[in-house]
Amino acid sequence: MRITARKGLVLLTALLISGPAVFSRAADNVDVLPNRQDSTFIIKAFRFQSGETMAELKHGYTTFGVPQRDGSGRITNGVLLLHGTTGTGASWLTPSLTEALFQEGQPLDARKYYLIMVDSIGLGRSAKPSDGLKTGFPRYGYRDMVDAQYRLVTEGLGLTHLRLVLGTSMGGMQTWLWAERYPYMMDGAIALTSQPGEISGRNLLWRRVIVEAIRNDPDWNGGNYTVGPTRFAFVVPLFALMTDSAAHLQEVAPTREKAILHYDRIVQNARHLDANDYLYRWEASADYNPEPDLGKIKAPFLAINFADDLLNPPELKAVERAMAKVRTGRSVVISPPRDSMGHQNQGQGALWGPYVAEFLKGLP
Repeated sequence: MRITARKGLVLLTALLISGPAVFSRAADNVDVLPNRQDSTFIIKAFRFQSGETMAELKHGYTTFGVPQRDGSGRITNGVLLLHGTTGTGASWLTPSLTEALFQEGQPLDARKYYLIMVDSIGLGRSAKPSDGLKTGFPRYGYRDMVDAQYRLVTEGLGLTHLRLVLGTSMGGMQTWLWAERYPYMMDGAIALTSQPGEISGRNLLWRRVIVEAIRNDPDWNGGNYTVGPTRFAFVVPLFALMTDSAAHLQEVAPTREKAILHYDRIVQNARHLDANDYLYRWEASADYNPEPDLGKIKAPFLAINFADDLLNPPELKAVERAMAKVRTGRSVVISPPRDSMGHQNQGQGALWGPYVAEFLKGLP
């Protein structure tokens, strides 16, 4: 499915303002995902890496399909789907993903698999600073997010094993952590648009610009605001520069006037963001560095990236170095199509779905 400039603009806007639910509504009109269940699970006495504890941590999720059980009653067809930094579980419900991945006969056929789409801590229906605690909310990292997902899957849904863990962007990074921290929990793992190393270099610099813009917004008041600060919104378009392709941005904004209009739209949409929520999301990656423990990965692992992804540039050779330490690992770099969207190619399931199908066929 080709994503046009108009669809690409909508996708980018949705990602900026928690808008993947827009696509959720669109996908709801297509009867391809059976037995939908939307819910939240309350995790009791959740302890963060910081040492802070929440007596009750709310974790949102959506499931599709029906659990299949073996002779001992164990669910055997669970697939955990992890989203990116600015998304939610509903990010998986964009038409370009549902049509290429979840329909009958597709790699992750919702009639065959029990699909679990989570809202990571800080996003969607899961607990976040804007629920009331503001900066009193515990500082969380990717490891906390993965541990909470694990408790949701095991305690909330009763799974002791997963057929597959699959994540994009931040979800891809969390997939690396899943494979290390719970090496016998899955038959296989696929990480898209991510690299298994510490956030550094260009990837850290642009994130730092956004983080410091929030912290230095005159209205932020240390996070204890009553009226949300919005001046940091003027730097949020940096996110678009890093996650879209030059060719697609030129298609969206082919003239000076349209480029300015595109910038203004992104800024206006970013004004709807809660500053504390947004700050926590970007700072959560501070604990991410799976490289030292890559040797702990036991399950077959597939890393998929795109040659024109500025966030995860192949020229750094990070994935190649990692795969030397992963006994059952494989790496794929997809050359960009004519209508490439860079990092956001993760939303075009038709581009990478065949690799998922091939990977699943090779699992025990």
